[in-house]
Amino acid sequence: MRVLRVLVGVAGLALMGVGASLLLDVREWTGALVWLGGAVVLHDGLIAPLVLLAGLVLVRGGVRGPVRGALTVAGALTLVALPVLLRPGPRANSSVLPLDYWGNWLVAMGVVAVVTALVVAGRRFTRGRRRPS
Repeated sequence: MRVLRVLVGVAGLALMGVGASLLLDVREWTGALVWLGGAVVLHDGLIAPLVLLAGLVLVRGGVRGPVRGALTVAGALTLVALPVLLRPGPRANSSVLPLDYWGNWLVAMGVVAVVTALVVAGRRFTRGRRRPS
């Protein structure tokens, strides 16, 4: 398990390096800073409290962790996709944002729900097998 944590940590650091290198190409810092500040405010002021509240109110038993994790992932995916989802419509250049972002966002939410259901089912299955007869 320790090796997995180290590998995930190294992958995270590598991705942070990629993100930092992409920041060097930013020409308009004001827009980037507003976006980053808005992301922090939305996460800390809205997403995190809603996730904690939903995990507390909606879930009992040993599945609270997976549900909170799923809500966190769903909230982060929604936050990233929100600018594109809120500005639909025709564009002068058809190659700009050519994908079906609503459909892809719904697929991502479905994947989060299915993975969460599998984790919860796996926990219940292994918990049931551990009990002595």
